[in-house]
Amino acid sequence: MKTPLPKVNEIKRKWYVVDAKDKVLGRLATQIAIRLRGKHKPEFTPHLDTGDFIIVINADKVRLTGKKLTDKFYYRHSGYMGGLKVRSAAQMLAEKPEEVIRLAVKRMLPRNRLSRKLLKKLKVYRGEEHPHQAQQPEKLDL
Repeated sequence: MKTPLPKVNEIKRKWYVVDAKDKVLGRLATQIAIRLRGKHKPEFTPHLDTGDFIIVINADKVRLTGKKLTDKFYYRHSGYMGGLKVRSAAQMLAEKPEEVIRLAVKRMLPRNRLSRKLLKKLKVYRGEEHPHQAQQPEKLDL
């Protein structure tokens, strides 16, 4: 018996709104990564994009546990000698809270071409407002 594979044009994708207010960053990111990848669906296939679209609102109100606000750092490098840029989690939450959630979810996805496609289905916004009302997203409680 052959395993049935879903056709690309038959995959149903829904839109969900997730409120990040007072949610722990890591626990929120794991649930978002599972939904983006489509692992919650019975027709999940590892090499296909079967996941849903996720809209995250209130990204600036996400919570970090323990001493992560001061002890967790985000690193990036310019490519030049001595070009290491370091920001603490507190600085990132103040300046770019959307990037904190995006990076947490990105690092929970597999490192391949499919993950770059999946990450485009994640929409993160600082406040309550988002421009995706036309897609009629459902509220998702995580």
